[in-house]
Amino acid sequence: MPRASDQTPRQTVHTSAESGGDAQPGHELAVALRAAYMALHRETDAGLAGVGVTADQFVVLSALSGGQARTQRELVARTSSDPSTLRAMLVLLEKRGLVERRPHPTDGRARSVRLTTRGRRTLTRTWSATEPVRRRLAKALSPQEIGQLAASLNRIAALMSGAITPDATYPAGERTEAAP
Repeated sequence: MPRASDQTPRQTVHTSAESGGDAQPGHELAVALRAAYMALHRETDAGLAGVGVTADQFVVLSALSGGQARTQRELVARTSSDPSTLRAMLVLLEKRGLVERRPHPTDGRARSVRLTTRGRRTLTRTWSATEPVRRRLAKALSPQEIGQLAASLNRIAALMSGAITPDATYPAGERTEAAP
């Protein structure tokens, strides 16, 4: 099966210094993050094409993999999605018989979501179908670099969501310039 990268031109992220411009680390980081995300998304979508699930739907199914029901609000947090997008995906997954949504047992405003038997089978197939993507991704960095990158990405997500302040993002003594 051809990979998405075989059909899509590879994107190389050039730094501002390489292109003769002033260094803009925030911009360079944003461009690099987007390029990495889009490459991963394309590869995952390509790997899942035979299963009939998109990369975004795979994320939702995976967030429900523990077997217990989750509220839609919990799923929004676990999938880093917005409520409207998540709701639309859940409606689609429910129509396909992969998830079921029911009123929450103690919160009348909330809905509980869980995988159906068919959803669990589909999740198993999607997990297998995406294994080559995860293997390739893991080869890009050493185990130590993977840990460092994951920690940095989690800090960025927390900062961008307002969960932490810029000063809280650096371990003591590592910040070299004043916060904006």
